[in-house]
Amino acid sequence: MPITVGHVPNLECEAFYFDMERRGIVLADLAPQQVAGALERGEIDAGPVPLLDVPRLAPNASPIERFCVASVNRAVACMLLSNSEIDELGGCAIAINEPDPTSLQLLRVILELKHGIGDISFVDTQSEHEAVFLTWNQGLRGRRAVRGFPHRYDLGEEWQEWTGLPFVFNRWMARSDMERQDFVVLQDSLFVGQEDWMNNLYKSTGPRNDLLMLPREVLEYVQGLRFFMGVPEERAIEAFQEKLGQLGDAST
Repeated sequence: MPITVGHVPNLECEAFYFDMERRGIVLADLAPQQVAGALERGEIDAGPVPLLDVPRLAPNASPIERFCVASVNRAVACMLLSNSEIDELGGCAIAINEPDPTSLQLLRVILELKHGIGDISFVDTQSEHEAVFLTWNQGLRGRRAVRGFPHRYDLGEEWQEWTGLPFVFNRWMARSDMERQDFVVLQDSLFVGQEDWMNNLYKSTGPRNDLLMLPREVLEYVQGLRFFMGVPEERAIEAFQEKLGQLGDAST
């Protein structure tokens, strides 16, 4: 049986997949919020799991080495756009379009705990709203501005300024019953893909029209991310879990 991996088609994940198809690894297209469920049901063997979904997968899945996606200073692709300043959003409606659970809870933490904003409601993009929350490729396409929303807040930047830490959005997980040989192949493909994709990216001269990004902007975005867990990332996860507990509901 071939190895099947959850393929999240976002720019921050592209490096992970660069070497996989060459090795015969099957890629199953999934939205970020679908990866954990697919792992639980055995539909895939591995994938990038939103941080908040990681604990519930144990012991049936475990991290692959220390692969992750974390913002250092700015997330760029995790953006709140509003028609007023962030401190004036109390009682307002924010439009969301199926963000992954970690990004959505980061938004709540930033609004409620950092800025003291309460009574926020989340609505779909077709409903009346005073702000819009964009993530990942949508966030990259809308990073400049969206008409009617002159105020822009990068949640990675908001978090870093507040805590002095990076923010971990997801971790790579694999099923615990995965064959050892398959696990080694997958792990190696993640290492090789990172290096080869970056080398290819530095040589690329074409724009990314799908994301409205010039090559320089793609480089700047990727250089602002970390793909391996370290001590700051471990501390960031602990800080995020602590702040989630302060929300006082079942968001964890």
